[in-house]
Amino acid sequence: MSFCKWVSFLLIIHLLSSSQISSSSSLTSNGFSQIPPKFLALAKRNDFYDWMVGIRRRVHENPELGYEEVETSKLVRTELEKMGVSYKYPVAVTGVVGYVGTGQAPFVALRADMDALPMQEMVEWEHKSKIPGKMHACGHDAHTTMLLGAAKLLKEHQDELQGTVILVFQPAEEGGGGAKKIVEAGVLEDVSAIFGLHVTNQLGLGLVSSREGPLLAGSGFFEAKISGKGGHAALPQHAIDPILAASNIIVSLQHLVSREADPLDSQVVTVAKFEGGGAFNVIPDSVTIGGTFRAFSTQSFTQLKKRIEQVITRQASVHMCNATVDFLREKKPFFPPTVNDKGLHMFFKNVSGDMLGTQNYFEMQPLMGSEDFSSYQESVPGHFSFVGMQNEAHSPMLSPHSPYFEVNEEVLPYGASLHASMATRYLLHLKTLSPSNSRDEL
Repeated sequence: MSFCKWVSFLLIIHLLSSSQISSSSSLTSNGFSQIPPKFLALAKRNDFYDWMVGIRRRVHENPELGYEEVETSKLVRTELEKMGVSYKYPVAVTGVVGYVGTGQAPFVALRADMDALPMQEMVEWEHKSKIPGKMHACGHDAHTTMLLGAAKLLKEHQDELQGTVILVFQPAEEGGGGAKKIVEAGVLEDVSAIFGLHVTNQLGLGLVSSREGPLLAGSGFFEAKISGKGGHAALPQHAIDPILAASNIIVSLQHLVSREADPLDSQVVTVAKFEGGGAFNVIPDSVTIGGTFRAFSTQSFTQLKKRIEQVITRQASVHMCNATVDFLREKKPFFPPTVNDKGLHMFFKNVSGDMLGTQNYFEMQPLMGSEDFSSYQESVPGHFSFVGMQNEAHSPMLSPHSPYFEVNEEVLPYGASLHASMATRYLLHLKTLSPSNSRDEL
């Protein structure tokens, strides 16, 4: 064989060998960029996908509200035990925290929320909620499944993890402050970063979105009781009408944003609850109103809270009524704004780009929705993102918190592999920054 032919032959062999990725090869042998697409391919295997679909449907059929996730956490623990993944339970009442990897530093955390919403499911399908008045209408059943999928992927490649992945199955995201309790339990001690995600119908399947800096607003809730003097509706002069007072309070609250807030500083005050009276011809003794307020900065949030209380009590006084305001801190803790770490956002864009292609990442605008994932970000650097699930062949899917909310189960492999890729790559990233690993252990 001539020299030129030998050169050509060797070049072809080299190209073929470098392009092949066997299922048993090291995750790092072909470079960091090969990790995400490999995990996605594994998560899309028929057996793996069917397993995740089965879990998601079991969770969906048996929704549980915040701090009531007894059966959901039992399912999580059972699946972790089958994988051989160690865990702690209970954490933050009904939470589960799993561990995959070396058991030593560095540590990176992945989070999924498990709780459902107090609403009746209106979607008619084989796996509809079996619990009246409760429904997974925000995708937490999918989030729980995705993190279990990530746990399985990570466990199958545990020998290649350069540290420890902490799997946070969190209770009570929907207003219960479960993330704060997780932090108070010390779960994030020594953790270098935490990642979370949420399914969305606003993006097509295979697309992701996020942004650096402020992503979601801080939020709080309030409830006020306006007390007057009841009487006959035909004789209002003998009564003190709390409904009229409450109506004026609601209108005045809208002025807090339209006339007091900087138009470039997004804020929201919404009254969504108004209860009072039970007859057409009776002025009640009292009415109750309630709602939520949102802002992207702590200063604006604090100012809104202050002014909400002032407007309610003083407007009530104008109408000769009394008012008490409760910000429900015990039942519905305030959520700080969700603010993505700059470095972690660049990292997310790199990993998601390697998995899906850079053209499938979309920079999103800040949303006035809120997430208690922000409580983690107050303790350690964190990043939150959205994973698309809208199928072009399907009619437009309804938004979360709708009784007609649905999950496209084809999104499950994307979330599971993205979780696993973020954790694996981040541990490798930390290893390159600090070759001499810490001796800290779990």
